[in-house]
Amino acid sequence: MIKCIAIDDEPLALQQIASYIEKVDFLHLEAQMQSAIKAVEFLQENTVDAIFCDINMPDLSGMQFVRSLASPPLIVFTTAYSEYAVEGFEVNAVDYLLKPFGMQEFLRAANRLRERLEPQVAAQSATPAPCALFLKTEYRVVRVDVADIKYVQAMSEYLKVYVDGSAKPIITHMSMKLLLEQLPANFKRIHRSYIVNVDRIESLQKQRVAIDADTLLPIGDNYREEFLRSINVL
Repeated sequence: MIKCIAIDDEPLALQQIASYIEKVDFLHLEAQMQSAIKAVEFLQENTVDAIFCDINMPDLSGMQFVRSLASPPLIVFTTAYSEYAVEGFEVNAVDYLLKPFGMQEFLRAANRLRERLEPQVAAQSATPAPCALFLKTEYRVVRVDVADIKYVQAMSEYLKVYVDGSAKPIITHMSMKLLLEQLPANFKRIHRSYIVNVDRIESLQKQRVAIDADTLLPIGDNYREEFLRSINVL
């Protein structure tokens, strides 16, 4: 059972979240409150596994509240403002529910909470990810450690694979689709010309991801929503 609390300064919105929680058999609502300050007081005496939290609240916003917690539980943000999605990514929110949302969207967030809290179940059902790939480049085949791949750029019928420890990319004849099928789940396509290793993202902007201070990659309009959902910020 996942112990959770709900925070929203709007009574009707709080009532809706509470009713959704009651309908999910693996969630248990420990408390509900209309103020993040009240939530701080509650957490001083109690522990929970997850928090459903509005962002735009008076006195102490949901984002400020989460940032103030030394060891925050899992967070699902509920808000009417989509511009907070990037900040949600920065505090590692599990999901981001944009109001008005229905039971289907809420259940998606609840299932993501369960997946985070039951990693052994996910690990047993997941297909083992490859540790290395063998890529044909020029007249030889090279071994590339998957963890060393920072990002991939498409170039006509070829791909440029950028890896740690190499000043130049590895150029191989392969399609984006085929390579993505061979990579583990932490690799996401963010543009028709780019695949990125999510573990290498330093920051996320509205239209770009930063791999480091010198490397900014564009997020394509056709990939933005799916990418943000995949990293739990939409």
